[in-house]
Amino acid sequence: MDYKVEVLLQEDKKFSLFMKDQIKEFNNEQSFHHKESRTKGYVEPINLIVSDESGTWIGGITAEVYWSWVEIDVFWLSEQLRGHGIGTELLKKVETLGIEKGAKNALLTTFEFQARTFYEMNGYEVVGEVKDYPPGSSYYTMVKSLVRN
Repeated sequence: MDYKVEVLLQEDKKFSLFMKDQIKEFNNEQSFHHKESRTKGYVEPINLIVSDESGTWIGGITAEVYWSWVEIDVFWLSEQLRGHGIGTELLKKVETLGIEKGAKNALLTTFEFQARTFYEMNGYEVVGEVKDYPPGSSYYTMVKSLVRN
């Protein structure tokens, strides 16, 4: 088979979409769970929005529940909210909502300079580490069982 390789050093949305579609198709063929997760309504979003008295957003969590997991995508609080227990309250809330939607485990990623210690204090364990990403730091994958023994 003849082929050529083209190098393009700029964003190409059409090519990116093509590649994502191809890997989705492959995953669907190889994994019933991947195929099932693409059905409408299978992935359930959770958004916890924290606002101040004027309605301005000052923090929150975005997460999704699928495959019996709650995956925390983004968790951020403004500086004035940190250190007052609000983060722990939000984390417990997203875990509870995840359990109500069938999650047995929680998954998240964090950088060394973000909140690893906070998550460990809340029962999360490091299951993966990418060292020197970014340079001089680490990137962690963390999980927590939501099933009480």
